[in-house]
Amino acid sequence: MTLATDYAIINLSIYLLIKLFKHKHKGFIKMESFGVYTLANDVVYNQLIALLNSIEVNVSPNIPICIIPYDGRLNRVRQEVNSRKNVILYDNWEVIQHWEEFAHQVWVAHPREMWSKASRPTWYKSHLQRKFVTFDGIFEQFVFYDCDSLVMKPVDDVIKKLAIYDFIFDDWEHTKPRSVAALDIAVVEASGMYTEANIRPKLHCSSFFGGKRGLFTAQDIAAMKQRLIAQREVEWINKTGWWDDAFLFNYMTLGGDRSLFNFTLSPDHQDRTGNCANADIFLNINNILYDKNGLKPIHRIHYMSYSPGDFARLCQGEDINICYREEFLYYRFLKHPEHRPKKLEPQNMISKTNQLFGKTMKKLQRTLF
Repeated sequence: MTLATDYAIINLSIYLLIKLFKHKHKGFIKMESFGVYTLANDVVYNQLIALLNSIEVNVSPNIPICIIPYDGRLNRVRQEVNSRKNVILYDNWEVIQHWEEFAHQVWVAHPREMWSKASRPTWYKSHLQRKFVTFDGIFEQFVFYDCDSLVMKPVDDVIKKLAIYDFIFDDWEHTKPRSVAALDIAVVEASGMYTEANIRPKLHCSSFFGGKRGLFTAQDIAAMKQRLIAQREVEWINKTGWWDDAFLFNYMTLGGDRSLFNFTLSPDHQDRTGNCANADIFLNINNILYDKNGLKPIHRIHYMSYSPGDFARLCQGEDINICYREEFLYYRFLKHPEHRPKKLEPQNMISKTNQLFGKTMKKLQRTLF
């Protein structure tokens, strides 16, 4: 058995009790354990099922999983939670609201708040910051996966690194040019507190991270708000990432004495792999993807840049251009292969029109509200 499996089995009985009593003890449950988090609602139901199935197959069928609600659209999510013995839905709304308010106060203070409403990004006023609930959650240590991911290997290496480091990442954000980096490097350097050489290794995304409960205390959050808003360090966050949780997360992990480890900066070449569906080349061996350069195992494949609507249409049998879609369909319909589309048909004009109309309406809503 793997280390992750050992953790899961030890804590499984406790988790069964949690599922029985969670409604009676909202906001009360705390555990000394390792678990998995994701953020989801009914809109990303297809991605959630695929993610859960990939964890069951490639990590452990017993590892505890906690779904943080993106919003209140949770009917299908609740049904899925009730059907799986190791999955629960996070329901401490006081903690959720705490992180919502923190992010909202920061973004309102950002210079881009004064820009034209037409420039608002697709993630404007999103609830992506709810993933920070992980730092006040039910696991002592954890790994978080964005819902639009498939897990490809056990998390033993993450657990081992968490014995040494506070934050674990696996991405290539540190290589991005200044114009799109999470932090405005020139502004941060002008403070005299950091150089680009200090900043670069600390840049990361938020689609996959390991961490520990309690890394951000109430005092830490209050101090950060003081620096961000009163001292205008909010301007350290690149304007391209206004309302982007990953950009805010980068500020949160920049200072202090907490240690970071990014697998893509590891001295071990085997640790350095790709992870993006639309950017990296992988090889499928028995429905597990490996980095083609050296057949290195990857932590996950992340389907960034594809919308929930893309996945919904794919699962309904439309021929949607999604990289590594066969792998997604395999895990999505793993438990019910009879429901998998037998053939993918070209997208018809009605579907294309509805898709365009939906995008237009969402942009209009961002502009007006």
